[in-house]
Amino acid sequence: MKEKICIHWFRRDLRLNDNPSINFLSQFNYPILFIYINDENHKKRRIGSASRLWLHHSIKYLNVQLSGKLNLFSDKALDIFKKLIQEFDIQAVSWNRCYESEEIKRDSLIKDFLKKSISNVKSFNGSLLWEPWEVLKNDGTPYKVFTPFYKRGCLLSSPPRKPLTEKINRISDRKSECSIDSLKLLPDKNWKSKPESYWKIGEEFAEEILENFMLKGINGYQEGRNYPSKNNVSKLSPYIHWGQISPNTIWYNVDKNKAKDLSLEDVDVFKSELGWREFSYYLLYHFPQITEKNLQSKFDKFEWENNPEYLEKWSSGRTGYPIIDAGMRELWKTGYMHNRVRMIVGSFLVKNLLNHWKNGESWFWDCLFDADSASNSASWQWVAGTGADAAPYFRIFNPVTQGQRFDPNGDYVKEHIPEIKNLPIKFLHCPWEIPEELSQKVNFKLGIDYPFPIVNIKESREKALDIFALLKKDK
Repeated sequence: MKEKICIHWFRRDLRLNDNPSINFLSQFNYPILFIYINDENHKKRRIGSASRLWLHHSIKYLNVQLSGKLNLFSDKALDIFKKLIQEFDIQAVSWNRCYESEEIKRDSLIKDFLKKSISNVKSFNGSLLWEPWEVLKNDGTPYKVFTPFYKRGCLLSSPPRKPLTEKINRISDRKSECSIDSLKLLPDKNWKSKPESYWKIGEEFAEEILENFMLKGINGYQEGRNYPSKNNVSKLSPYIHWGQISPNTIWYNVDKNKAKDLSLEDVDVFKSELGWREFSYYLLYHFPQITEKNLQSKFDKFEWENNPEYLEKWSSGRTGYPIIDAGMRELWKTGYMHNRVRMIVGSFLVKNLLNHWKNGESWFWDCLFDADSASNSASWQWVAGTGADAAPYFRIFNPVTQGQRFDPNGDYVKEHIPEIKNLPIKFLHCPWEIPEELSQKVNFKLGIDYPFPIVNIKESREKALDIFALLKKDK
């Protein structure tokens, strides 16, 4: 006689707390088989190197949480379920939803197949505060501007689901057919030690980071979040992306802490950042082409130069503009980049170097631990001026003034570009302006110790605006 079990299918919900699918299965009096399937066959694009690294360590941690009983598979998900149906008398199967079009199509096929032989097959919202199909304008069409989406569509609709954790009664003793190493997630990169150096990966660490942020980071968040050397950012984004903490847990934790002398402005601005993530997924659901194409089709005729040498120097942090290079080196070293700096380096690549936003998005996709098809695409299209509610194309961040304003003491630049740390602060963000006599005094040689700027900021800005002006004429 086949053993009666329930199955929870882990995807980007690598946690046990506030996991709606696990909560659902916990009501059945049967052992739960926890599975993770390494299945990228249905995707046009495999996850990036940094994501594979984070996923490897996340699965390793999750397996420990489950006392070594996480079942790992590496094959097509549908084929795995066909095999499990032959092996067990399955009473229920559930998972938490993903929102990419490829995932939706694959999951729908699997759900239809499972329902033919299993009475309880369900999927849940375990990663968003609001379902994208439930937030619409009065005429039934999707929002394209963030503020009305968030303030009218989300905040005035219904409150997010409150976090809930049910006790797991029993875990299936089935032995995993695969080891974690056999999934071959670890990339062949020379920075594989990054997690140990900068991150602790797992559910409990996400909760620790949230608690620490509530104590030390959210006060002053409204202004402090713009300064990369300050501690006013949560750094929760990789954990949220991989589902090691739910946005619901964060949302209500912030609410709970409102009474602790927190500025309402700080709280509201932080919540709006969660709202921007919601908006990104909302756009991905309603406009799935956002990952590949300009949401504003007029930019399809934009004359990108796509200079490969510029792209390589931008990627490696050798543009000659310190705030740009500091950001790109932070990304390479840590798998993370401060959000203000992301906007600055994005603007520079697209509008000063005239490289298509997809080139930058691809580099971020490979290097970011929080690489997310929704947020990554929406944010790059925002900074490029090609997306929904985007920054106007003529809004071009000046890397010198941005550095002077948001890294006034040079702490961020000095941390990531030590070769210029001895420059006087007056010239730290524009080292090409240092007088020869002073340059000799601090033993600094431009072009040897640090590169010359690869483009002239003023000239490259004017060139971009001229091309944009031609685009407007063609309308």
